[in-house]
Amino acid sequence: MGSKGRILEYLRRRRSATGPEIAGQLGISRQGVNLHLRALLDSARIVRTGVTRGARYMLAAHAPPGSAMARALPTRGLDEGREWDDLAARFNLHKVLRPNVEAIVHYAFTEILNNAIEHSESDRCAICLRLDAGSVSFEVRDPGIGVFQSIVSKLRFADEETALIELLKGRTTTLREAHTGEGLFFTSRIADRFVLRSHRIRVEWSHHRGDVFAAKCRFLRGTTVQFEIQRSARQRLQDVFGEYAPEEYDFQFRKTRVLVKMLQRDYVSRAEARRLLANLEKFREICLDFDGVHSIGQGFADEVFRVFAGRHPDIAIRTENTNAVIDAMIRHAAAG
Repeated sequence: MGSKGRILEYLRRRRSATGPEIAGQLGISRQGVNLHLRALLDSARIVRTGVTRGARYMLAAHAPPGSAMARALPTRGLDEGREWDDLAARFNLHKVLRPNVEAIVHYAFTEILNNAIEHSESDRCAICLRLDAGSVSFEVRDPGIGVFQSIVSKLRFADEETALIELLKGRTTTLREAHTGEGLFFTSRIADRFVLRSHRIRVEWSHHRGDVFAAKCRFLRGTTVQFEIQRSARQRLQDVFGEYAPEEYDFQFRKTRVLVKMLQRDYVSRAEARRLLANLEKFREICLDFDGVHSIGQGFADEVFRVFAGRHPDIAIRTENTNAVIDAMIRHAAAG
């Protein structure tokens, strides 16, 4: 049995323990225990209560029941800041959450609720915030036009699947005079788990898996957004801002990452390339993540790495998670 398994077995017997107790009882170094505990926390197999020296760890199945508050609200005149302040006070979030986690949930909640207020075209919405031993989560739901249909109708895209792809790229907004299109993009990147569902599309971002999953589902009117983050999370809000809106771009949202597989797993034609590249000229740096993509054709590669790159020499195009076949085609196109 490995060290992680021994820790889980120990917690199964003890119900809860501190890091030093685990290290002493199992004969593992403090540094080693901390690394294993971090991995188990990230995978949600254990939870932590308390902070710093008083922190205790337990199996997720042994965690005490959480507390939750749900409300139905009219969107007319609704102030997302006041709603957050009230929930934060009722749950005493300033005391029970780490500062970085409180800042993340504050940002995410107000951004998502504001989207429901200003974009849903609904006269009502419902919110729910839940505080568990290991995580804090919320849900915002409205019975309005639906996030993807809103983009289709206002930006004149072909269908909701195309709207999803544009939303994943970032800086997509139907109220450009009032919004930058940053909120939903940044919120999805800072969460441990983020789910966006509308009509027949469900898309989930998983921080633990480092991946995004999209699927067809039964029809759901309007939009539902679910956000979850571990109370032990170490990521900071400024980290995601720094990654996509760095100092070299005057802290403007000029970088994006495109998961190429979200459209399909094999690419051949120039038309497919143009669909992938649509509206990416608004960025200064583009990372094309080919994880899960099997192959690309000469026409597709030429359109991306010669034609588009030649038309926009000021845009840096990077690639990640390519394979030998894709690399060879990219080199051929770039040399052409």
